[in-house]
Amino acid sequence: MVVKIRLSRLSRRHQPLYNIVVAQARSARDSKPMEVLGTYDPTPRTPLASRDTPEKVFDPATQKMVPYKPRRYKDIKLDFTRTKYWLGVGAQPSDGVQDMLKMLGLWEGRPGTAEALGKGEVAGKSK
Repeated sequence: MVVKIRLSRLSRRHQPLYNIVVAQARSARDSKPMEVLGTYDPTPRTPLASRDTPEKVFDPATQKMVPYKPRRYKDIKLDFTRTKYWLGVGAQPSDGVQDMLKMLGLWEGRPGTAEALGKGEVAGKSK
């Protein structure tokens, strides 16, 4: 039985929201998963201002003070311990989930692959 960590859509049209789930590879996208690991909201959000938010910041490129513009973010909520468990027992992440796991520091690739080495070479083969 091949197990995948993938996205399952659960929202309305034009308002995407996904569950990060563990499911069998041959099951449908929105079928009942084995476990829900977290959620992913791909809509970029702007953080709310607080008392500590500066009005202006120094821009090293122009050497001037410029108005502060907060960075937008995409919300990812993930249960790290359960995700590490499923990766440890051999669950394969989909491409989108794999990119998220790399960003969060949970995925380095399989041993002996070019992705794991970070050099573009496969172990045992050199140019």
